[in-house]
Amino acid sequence: MIGFFDNNEENSKNVSNEFNVNSYDSADALIEDVEAVVIVTPTLYHYDYAVKAIKKSRHVFIEKPIATTIQEAKGVLLVSREADVKVQIGHVERFNPAFIAAQPYFDQPMFIETHRLAQFNPRGTDVSVVLDLMIHDLDIILSVVKSNIKKISASGVAVVSETPDITNARIEFDNGCVANLTASRISMKNMRKSRFFQRDAYISVDFLDKKAELIRLKNIVGEPDPLAVTIDLGEGKGVKQIYFENPKIEPINAIKMELETFVTSIHNNTNPLVSVEDGYKALDVAYKIIDKIKLTSGHTE
Repeated sequence: MIGFFDNNEENSKNVSNEFNVNSYDSADALIEDVEAVVIVTPTLYHYDYAVKAIKKSRHVFIEKPIATTIQEAKGVLLVSREADVKVQIGHVERFNPAFIAAQPYFDQPMFIETHRLAQFNPRGTDVSVVLDLMIHDLDIILSVVKSNIKKISASGVAVVSETPDITNARIEFDNGCVANLTASRISMKNMRKSRFFQRDAYISVDFLDKKAELIRLKNIVGEPDPLAVTIDLGEGKGVKQIYFENPKIEPINAIKMELETFVTSIHNNTNPLVSVEDGYKALDVAYKIIDKIKLTSGHTE
């Protein structure tokens, strides 16, 4: 690590002393001295710093969301293509060990249900809960469902802030998959759970407790085990055995892993696992949901 820049002088001095890391007086000076930068500023500054670094041919890691607006996100996307640099977006749930453990079992899920609930915290209430929380699940769903979006429906309610605090969205894809998402920042308990339903399988991913569960149906060949859990499909359709599995969860530090994959993409000249295009798509869908909420409830950002 070459150093860092923080426009808060007191924070800058404390971090520099505690970790013995060089503190720069400006972002420009830092960008000049490095090959890659990590942007973890408030979202409002993502676009300016990212574009500044990319135009200097620096590789860039941007904490989610990619930018404040769709126009800014598109700007980052276009300038990164022109500069031919690596840009990764910090959608850290892609590196959640429970999601990683579940990934090999996804096979065209056709119904997805997500709940991302949080207890109230005044921090982050300057934006809709869609941008605050739901965008995590949007990125996950878009990474799993390989199909274009056909229709979006959404509703939301502002309870304690000026923007929606609880929101439900329904996304229909061209391949028939339906995703139902709920996000709330005024819940009594925290929850980050997604359920994926596909042919002969149900997959549950608990992002908070880092657990995954898989329930699969398989045709029974010959006589079934008398102790097996089975389901009779009726009308001569046969009997299937129900298998319960808990994929092994590796002790992964998600934040460390996402930064390591960013560095690997630079060294190996490969595409980042969460690309600038992925960041743009997640933000684009988030704003389409926000627009639907405005139409149904009259709330504005």
